[in-house]
Amino acid sequence: MILFKLKCGADHEFEGWFRDGAAYERQAARGLIACPECGNSAVEKAPMAPRVARSSGEQKPPPSPDQLRHMLQQLRKHVESSCDYVGDRFAEEARRIHRGEGDARAIYGEASEDDSRALADEGIEVMRLPWVPPNDA
Repeated sequence: MILFKLKCGADHEFEGWFRDGAAYERQAARGLIACPECGNSAVEKAPMAPRVARSSGEQKPPPSPDQLRHMLQQLRKHVESSCDYVGDRFAEEARRIHRGEGDARAIYGEASEDDSRALADEGIEVMRLPWVPPNDA
């Protein structure tokens, strides 16, 4: 996985995780990356400083379970606010988008492990996310 600092056409900066640089290029070329603030899909890489590994004595401790749960809740909030929910039609809709038969957009929904594996075998990039409850209630 690689982290890129990105900037949309409206000069909003945000970060995005990708499998590798080629995955970013493919998604950007198809307009699948959108600004979480304004939805603009005219996105490009922004300058960023390289992250250099620290020596073992200076490592930051891993997040606590509460911090991790909060980060996953933020991820869920971002996905729900910036992607289209397609439910159990996820695999079918991902294929339609990949073939150019549907509008290029970010989607989320449910897919079996077999469906996810088949999509990856077809060259369709998908990512399984841990789906935590949206709040602490």
